[in-house]
Amino acid sequence: MTKISVKVPEILLPDASVDMSKWAVVACDQYTSEPDYWEGVKKATDSSPSTLNIIFPEVYLSKDNKPIIESINKTMYEYLDNGVLKSIGNCFVLLERSTPITPKRLGLVIAVDLEDYSFIREDKANIRATEGTVVERIPPRVRIREHAPIELPHIMLLIDDRDNTVIEPLYEEKDKLEKLYDFELNMKGGHLRGWKVNDTERVEKALAKLLDEEVLKAKYGSTDEVMLFAVGDGNHSLATAKACWENVKKTLSPEEQQNHPARYALVEVMNLHDKGLQFEPIFRSVFNVDTKDFLDGLYDAVEKSGLKCDFKCYTYTTKEGRKDLMLPSNAAVAVGLVQDYIDAYIKSHAGSEVDYVHGEDSLKQVTDAAPNRVAVTLPPLAKNDLFDYVLKVGAFPRKTFSMGEAFEKRYYVEARKIIK
Repeated sequence: MTKISVKVPEILLPDASVDMSKWAVVACDQYTSEPDYWEGVKKATDSSPSTLNIIFPEVYLSKDNKPIIESINKTMYEYLDNGVLKSIGNCFVLLERSTPITPKRLGLVIAVDLEDYSFIREDKANIRATEGTVVERIPPRVRIREHAPIELPHIMLLIDDRDNTVIEPLYEEKDKLEKLYDFELNMKGGHLRGWKVNDTERVEKALAKLLDEEVLKAKYGSTDEVMLFAVGDGNHSLATAKACWENVKKTLSPEEQQNHPARYALVEVMNLHDKGLQFEPIFRSVFNVDTKDFLDGLYDAVEKSGLKCDFKCYTYTTKEGRKDLMLPSNAAVAVGLVQDYIDAYIKSHAGSEVDYVHGEDSLKQVTDAAPNRVAVTLPPLAKNDLFDYVLKVGAFPRKTFSMGEAFEKRYYVEARKIIK
């Protein structure tokens, strides 16, 4: 069978006594400029067993993260030792997620081989990043993971399964599967249901067929390059897992490396063509700027680019209000143009910063929170461009797209041991 970079993981889930609505919380890299959201999560979990206690919301990242990381690792061991987390055996998990704007979105929790992942374009890996990776963001995340006994994923990988052959057939037969959970997510995240998938070989065969020569030629016109998985969300988390594995690998013999748990990462796989999966642009909010100076420079940079600008976006500040900004409809081109300007501006203006924001409501809220902030919206990415672009060009400019709004991001539920 074609190598598909997949491992059947031993899944850990909370004990039946745990309130799942308090256990699951949204991905740690969301609402990074909205501490009020995370204060709401604290109230919603109400000191109960919760993934909030074993993840590090990035809104709280600071220069001294050591005490929080030590508390996280301590709580992980307590959850294992006290039976809060229990093994359900080696399996995949089929997911159905509904949100306030998406009635149904399917996913499949599996483990992937980090030996087959790379964010470096030249590596031509089977699992590839879809956006530029900021290597400076990896070390702080390594410090969170390197001594952790378990992992909880918010990583979401995409497959280009245009005929719905991998995940959808499982869902059609879900009534034959053991239901693992069925509950409302906190903070208006929607509803989540999960089923245990024991017939993992069937899934692996379906994934392998996506790499058949005829299938690849039909989709991309050639088989010069092969890629099964594209990282949709959580690329820096996957890069962190890879960095930790590289460190662990140095201490192991070749035989020990083959099945060490740190070699693998738990992920949720989604079909790019799932009707419930919507691509949303990631907006920019730039802090501590002279808003008129920043805006004059941005509009001038767009005009001087000479690019065809046929998509209406806008800029916004509390003082200047909302102004139309015409950008290229190609998301990668538009993001590259705006991001290059922002990067250059920040480099030449000490104290200026940029944050990446999901959703127009959050963008306005963040920008209105203090003076001297500018919001910039951007075009969405067309789904069918994703795999073809990554295969033929490489990763998109960083923060080009988001899979859904912030409240639609993956909630932490399943866990897996990453130590012997």
